[in-house]
Amino acid sequence: MMNPKSKDCVFCRILDGSIETDIIYRESGIAVFRDANPQAPVHLLIVPEEHIATINDASGVIVAECMEAAKKIAKDLNIAENGYRTVINCNKDGGQEVDHLHVHLLGGRKMGWPPG
Repeated sequence: MMNPKSKDCVFCRILDGSIETDIIYRESGIAVFRDANPQAPVHLLIVPEEHIATINDASGVIVAECMEAAKKIAKDLNIAENGYRTVINCNKDGGQEVDHLHVHLLGGRKMGWPPG
C-alpha cells in the first residue's frame, strides 16, 4: 500500500507542485532535484514519490531504484568516471533533516574522508 503524501512534508510539496523547483529527472516513481544548500558542484536529491519517512521504512526495491537513478544521472552529468558520493541520512542522529527518504548525490569535486 502506498503511503499518502504528507501535506507537512517539504519534499511531498515539491513533488505535488506546491513548492516550485526544477525537477531534473522523474521516472518510475523517483524524482530528482537540486539541494537547496549544495555542498558540492553537483548536489542533487533523489526522492521516491511515495512518502517514506526513512530508509528504515523503505523496501529494498525503492532503495535500488534510487541508486539506479543515481548511476544514470551521474553518467548523464559526466561525473561517473571521476567519481561521486551517495549519502542516505537516517533520523536525527544520522543527520536527516527532512522526514522523507532521500539520497544525496554529490560530485564534481574530490570528496574527503571522514565525511563528518
